[in-house]
Amino acid sequence: MHVAIAAIETSSIAQGTVAGDAMVKQAEVTLIEACPLSPGKYWVLIGGEVGPVRAAFARGVEVAAETLLDSLFIPQLHAMVVPALRGTPGARDDDALGVIETLTAAAAIIAADRAAKTADVLLRDIRLANGLGGKAFVFLSGEVGDVQAAVDAGRDEAVRKGLLVRSVVVPRLHPQMKERVY
Repeated sequence: MHVAIAAIETSSIAQGTVAGDAMVKQAEVTLIEACPLSPGKYWVLIGGEVGPVRAAFARGVEVAAETLLDSLFIPQLHAMVVPALRGTPGARDDDALGVIETLTAAAAIIAADRAAKTADVLLRDIRLANGLGGKAFVFLSGEVGDVQAAVDAGRDEAVRKGLLVRSVVVPRLHPQMKERVY
């Protein structure tokens, strides 16, 4: 489990690759993901202890330079974020579904972390850009009031950066939809 994570999202696949390499050369961190994202962006996600992740992140931002589209540094990551990124959330039959849709992968992860830290919800899934036209989204579930509070908190982070597409809360999610989403 990673205490901290950081990521850069660039408009150039070539420069994103160079920045990712610089990040893992800068400090003792774990490279969680390094891959192209639709449409023609590059994504690097690292994890580890706070100090090394901070140093590697600073180097990545510096090397990405003008190609940097978005970034994140979360020093105290909520434990549900990485499992949701991997599509392995815990099992729970919840009443409500919350969705936060963003323009960047980084904005979705920040929204997910903030949502999970705000209320008693389960992060179900975090999808990043590929097959989504470069957008990303978070699915979370819980009791209606908790889901609303979590979605509001996550949405506020994306709005602050001008990267929110839409956020919704679906109370009493139909069993057929639960079968597909949960």
